[in-house]
Amino acid sequence: MSMLRVKAIAKKEFIQVGRDPFSLLMAFLMPVMLLVIFGYAITLDVNNIRTVVYDQDKSAESRELISRFRDSGYFTIEAYLQDQRDIDRKLDSGEAFAAIWVPNDFSKKLQTRIDSPVQIILDGSDSNTATIAQGYILAITEQFNAKFGGVRVAPRVDARIRVWYNTELRSRNFIVPGLIAVIMSVIVALLTSLTIAREWERGTMEQLISTPVKTRELILGKLIPYFVIGLIDTLVAIGMSVFVFDVALRGSIVLLIALSSVFLFGSLSFGILISIVAKSQVLASQMAMIGTFLPAFLLSGFMFAISNMPKPLQVLTYAIPARYFVSIVKSIFLKGSTLALIGVEALLLVVYAVAVFVVANRKLVKRIM
Repeated sequence: MSMLRVKAIAKKEFIQVGRDPFSLLMAFLMPVMLLVIFGYAITLDVNNIRTVVYDQDKSAESRELISRFRDSGYFTIEAYLQDQRDIDRKLDSGEAFAAIWVPNDFSKKLQTRIDSPVQIILDGSDSNTATIAQGYILAITEQFNAKFGGVRVAPRVDARIRVWYNTELRSRNFIVPGLIAVIMSVIVALLTSLTIAREWERGTMEQLISTPVKTRELILGKLIPYFVIGLIDTLVAIGMSVFVFDVALRGSIVLLIALSSVFLFGSLSFGILISIVAKSQVLASQMAMIGTFLPAFLLSGFMFAISNMPKPLQVLTYAIPARYFVSIVKSIFLKGSTLALIGVEALLLVVYAVAVFVVANRKLVKRIM
C-alpha cells in the first residue's frame, strides 16, 4: 500500500467536499440540528398533565386532595367544571388529558372512615402517558390516605429504593447519549454513500481505474476526509450533550472518542459499500437512510428495550452495530464504565468495522462493468 496515493485521494476528496455546499451543510449543520430537535422533542418524562376538576363536595378535604394534585408538579388544573357533561367535552376536544370527579359525599364518608371513592378519568389514546399518570395518581392518593385515613398497619417489608446512574430519572440523560450514536451512524453513512457513486455518475471513475491506485487505497483515501468530519461532529455532539443538555459525562472522554472512532470507521465503510453497490447517488442515499436510520432508531435499544422485542427481532439486533455503540455511549456517560466492562461491545464493533471494510474492498473492482 502506498500512503502517497492514499494521501492524494484524500486530498482530492477534501477538495471535492469543500466545493460542495450541500455536503458541508449536511456534514456540520445537520448533526447539530438533529441533536437539538430530537434532544428537546423526544422525552419520556410526563409533566403538566392538563387536568379539569368537577368538585361536587366543595369541602376542605376535597380542596386538600385537589391541591395535592396541583402542587405535585405533574398535573396542571386547567378548569373547574360546573357540569358533569363538561368532562366528556373537555376530554373529547383534547383540552384536558385527565378529569377529577369528587362526589358530593366525599368529606362525609372520609370523616366516618368509610371508603370515599373519587373518579379520575384519563385519556387512554396516549397509553404511555396514561400509564405514567396512573402511577402519579396512586402515589398522591396514598399520601392523602396516610393523612386522612387514620391508623395504618405498618408493612412487613420496608422497601427503600435507591436509583443509581440516573438519580433524577430524567429521560434526557439516557436519550441524548443514544442520539449521538443514531445521528452519527446516519450522517457518516449518508456522506460516504455518495462518494463512489458520484465518481461513476460524473465519469471520473474511468480515470481512477486507469491509475495505479489500488482498491484499498482508493477506499481509505475516500474515508479519511469523512472520518475527520465525523470525528469533529462527534466532539461537537459530546460537547452539546454536556453543556447544552446538562448530561454528566462520568466516564473517560478518551475512551469514548476511541470507541467512537471505531464506530465511525465501520459506518463509513458501510456507506462506501452502499456507494459501490448502488452506483447512483439517489439510490445510494436512499439505501443509506433505510440501512442506518431505521435500524439505529428502532432496533438498537435507543428507544425501545431489546428484551421486550419478539425473539426474531432480538436476534436481528445482533447484526446492527448501533446496538453496541448505543450501549457503549450510555455506559460511559451514565455509569462511567471502563473498557473492561464494555469490552465485548467494543470487540464486536471492531469486528464489524474490519468485516465491512474487507467486504467493500472485495466488492470494488477496478474495471468498467
